Amino acid sequence: MEKVLRGHHLLCVHGFRGMGYSADFVKKMEGIVKDIRDPGQDFYIKVVAAFDDACMSCPHRGLEICEASEGSNEHVLSMDGKVIRHLGLVPGQRYLKSELVNWTAEKVEPDDLDELCKNCSWLQYGVCKEGIAQLREKSNSSAQMD
Repeated sequence: MEKVLRGHHLLCVHGFRGMGYSADFVKKMEGIVKDIRDPGQDFYIKVVAAFDDACMSCPHRGLEICEASEGSNEHVLSMDGKVIRHLGLVPGQRYLKSELVNWTAEKVEPDDLDELCKNCSWLQYGVCKEGIAQLREKSNSSAQMD
């Protein structure tokens, strides 16, 4: 199994709480999130700054760009780029899920989302920061047990 995820979705998966753009999008995202949060599964994820597996079920997906609103495509691409750079990734490369989760826990603090996800409509709900905080806490607990 290989997944394709855009840069900013590498963060979204940790804070996802069932909100979304449509029932189909929520269902698709729930499946992605379930696999990523399952410590018993490891698989490759191709990191992109473009449409990904989640976008395929988004009602705002146009033929080639996000059409949620004027400027939305530039906005999501900007978030993708910021997250990819912050994590030190290369667009188009494949990484093990476990590596991406560990790097996110190590390199992303909840308050980093203020810049990485600036102007994202979901940021105001606080679930994304909670998700990153929980990921970091879980990672720190695991490291202390080792």
